[in-house]
Amino acid sequence: MQNRLEELRILLMEHSHNYYVLDDPQISDGEYDRLFQELLEIEKAHPDWVTSDSPSQRVGGAALDKFTQVRHRLPMLSLENAFDDLDLIAFEERLLRFLFTDTKPDYMAEPKLDGLAVELVYEHGFLVQGSTRGDGTIGEDITAQIRTVNSIPLRLYKTDIPRLEIRGEVFMDRDGLTKLNHQRAEDGEPLFANPRNAAAGSLRQLDPKITAKRPLRFYVYGIAESTDTKCRTQQELLEFLSTLGLPVNDLITFCPDINAVINRFSELSDLRHDLAYEIDGMVVKVNDFALQARLGAKARAPRWAIACKFPAIQATTKILKVDFQVGRTGAVTPVAILEPVDVGGVIVSRATLHNADEIRRKDLRRGDTVLIQRAGDVIPEIVKAVLEKRDSSAEPITIPEKCPVCSHPLQKPEGEAVTRCVNPHCPAQRLRTMVHFCAKAGLDIEGLGKKSVEQLFDLQLIKDLPDIFKLQKGDLEVLDGWGEKSADNALAGIEAAKTPPLSRFLAALGIRYVGEVTAGLLENTFNSLERLLDVTREELLEVEGLGEQAANSIVDYFSDPSVQEMMRTFREMGVHPQVMLQTEENLLLTGEVLLFTGSLKKLSRTEAKKLVKENGGQIASGITRKLTCLVVGEKPGSKLKKAQEKGKKILTEDEFLQILDGTIAFH
Repeated sequence: MQNRLEELRILLMEHSHNYYVLDDPQISDGEYDRLFQELLEIEKAHPDWVTSDSPSQRVGGAALDKFTQVRHRLPMLSLENAFDDLDLIAFEERLLRFLFTDTKPDYMAEPKLDGLAVELVYEHGFLVQGSTRGDGTIGEDITAQIRTVNSIPLRLYKTDIPRLEIRGEVFMDRDGLTKLNHQRAEDGEPLFANPRNAAAGSLRQLDPKITAKRPLRFYVYGIAESTDTKCRTQQELLEFLSTLGLPVNDLITFCPDINAVINRFSELSDLRHDLAYEIDGMVVKVNDFALQARLGAKARAPRWAIACKFPAIQATTKILKVDFQVGRTGAVTPVAILEPVDVGGVIVSRATLHNADEIRRKDLRRGDTVLIQRAGDVIPEIVKAVLEKRDSSAEPITIPEKCPVCSHPLQKPEGEAVTRCVNPHCPAQRLRTMVHFCAKAGLDIEGLGKKSVEQLFDLQLIKDLPDIFKLQKGDLEVLDGWGEKSADNALAGIEAAKTPPLSRFLAALGIRYVGEVTAGLLENTFNSLERLLDVTREELLEVEGLGEQAANSIVDYFSDPSVQEMMRTFREMGVHPQVMLQTEENLLLTGEVLLFTGSLKKLSRTEAKKLVKENGGQIASGITRKLTCLVVGEKPGSKLKKAQEKGKKILTEDEFLQILDGTIAFH
């Protein structure tokens, strides 16, 4: 039995490496789950056999009271910066002067990820410690959090090295950040401005179970001391680290001379926007370790490496005023209204200020001239106030004491950064709840987009969610911008929304902490809306994957008399959420993970995704290891080439529809 346990650990470690590092799974998710379940059953029967490298130990242990400090055996130095070709040429000239030679070195060019630098310590192949860079000499012990990152091996493939201090970057890709921010917006929490903040915030959670839920990734870029291995060059080292099971970025390139480095910098600059993750430059390293040793380091940076940074997408403008928006969950968010300014080709006139703590930290005031940037090339962010241009007219920004919409006193719950309106009847919250209810993330009611819902709400044709199902043709066709056809379309969409899947209905209600995943757990566990109306906190906490915050929020929501009355009205209007009890054998796309790219002619993207889910399939966010099939429309772009390179199945839109019609088989 103990031998089987060790065999399972090795199997799961290899399959996890294939899945998370190589992007090349060798077994199905179901097969992996069966192996993992077998491991859990053996460990449950023999708890004394559980080891620190077991795959079961990734989920995160008990929360910490605080982070302890870790002193790095060798400092994690910073890098000096270069910004253009001339800076790179000057970098090489400094190297040659220091070495007293005309023999030019070769280099390694590595994408500079926008994440958090960490050190991982392995002893005899086992991960024993993870820490942040900190000030370069002392960092924070984040071992419990690091262990939850799937692409970081708990045990290396080779265990004959007494100690290895790995240096690398933990980061979050674009899709991961988008999904995390979407969930935080639903929960009324401040959004992460960029992937670096998201990665740092995730690793610095005292509760590693929270870190485990964040989509973090890792790439190794070196070790503390080159003499810890027999490798003679950076290129050899990265190849060696890859054989140990550590993920190495496949964009790292050998450059025989500085001209090749300059060309590679230009290539990465063009490529950066198509990557799944953010990079803010390129790190250039002398390849030969003997030369690195001769060059040594200055006080804060090695002489043998430099970071060539992409031009910042920044501009200065002025804060004209500050609006306070009330979100669906009552979160009051300050938004700076700016003098319109071009930032990297996009006109920016608004930027979130997040919360009062962030305003204080950056010392922002109305009337300030500020430096803004499109963080991650997308989200407008105020970096700082330009204090040299501040004058006496600048006014402090304070969060109002009362809701700017309903005048109800605002509250700032202990331990939260967000100020909230807790009035459940606040018009702003009701409006945003109704917009969400009708939107794609809700019931996706055709004909009731954001502007239409706002119009109906302003005219008081809808005041609460059930009112949507009371609308009549005569109410709609006479409105500005409407007509008989648009009224018929909206009413058909409303009728179709009366029997949604229960999970979709629950996600549409806008219950705090209940997104698509949690709603699915509730449907699978309780099987009816009526059962949820009197569910207890204890029952909810027994659901695997559902935490205390969500449990408390669900009980509070359904025990509210106004919500119970709303549910009765829904029933009277013929709204009856359905539990999806389909079996695997009658679903055409069971086990398949699909992605759509390009312009579809016969389906909207939402319709296509809905068809996949109705037929048992899943939707991918990109060309991931899980993806089994790419459906291409017109002008599919780079995804098609990448899918072909990875050997994924390719379908046209017509072939996809023929599979669903039963005209052709999927395989």
